[in-house]
Amino acid sequence: MFEYKDLPDLLEIAASKNEPPFILILDGIEDPHNFGAILRTAEAAGVHGVVIRKARQAPVTETVIKVSTGAARTVPIARIPNIAEAVRYLRNESLTVFGLEIDGKRLYNQADYRGAAGFVVGSEGQGISRLVKERCDEIVRLPMRGSLNSLNASVATGIMLYEVLRQRSAVE
Repeated sequence: MFEYKDLPDLLEIAASKNEPPFILILDGIEDPHNFGAILRTAEAAGVHGVVIRKARQAPVTETVIKVSTGAARTVPIARIPNIAEAVRYLRNESLTVFGLEIDGKRLYNQADYRGAAGFVVGSEGQGISRLVKERCDEIVRLPMRGSLNSLNASVATGIMLYEVLRQRSAVE
């Protein structure tokens, strides 16, 4: 059985490294292959923890661990009942929470991610749920030039996480 963390543990991990929190919040990723790929990228980008919901979300399974090439065993994961409440908690802990959606007002690379921040990525089919979206501080978007209006969740997450890493590396 996989051992999940509590949400406050993720912030303690960042504090123990003397770094601003870098938290990834998954709002209903149901495909274990997407989830595993996201965890692999999160580990490589230095995410302090990943938040998932208990219902309508792929749990950590052997498939997820395999696809993540073991990152699921090293990236702390908090499994909580309600993503909207997790966003509220993180905002109360002084994190700015960004959602990644097609209807974002600003391009993803125009916001400042060097401070304490959380990043919400929605499900493969529905995107970010309405209440979670309303609780985000800002919704940002990826540029899309083709005829499709979205990317695979793991690809979009990777682009976002590496923009955070790029910005934070510039100050190191």
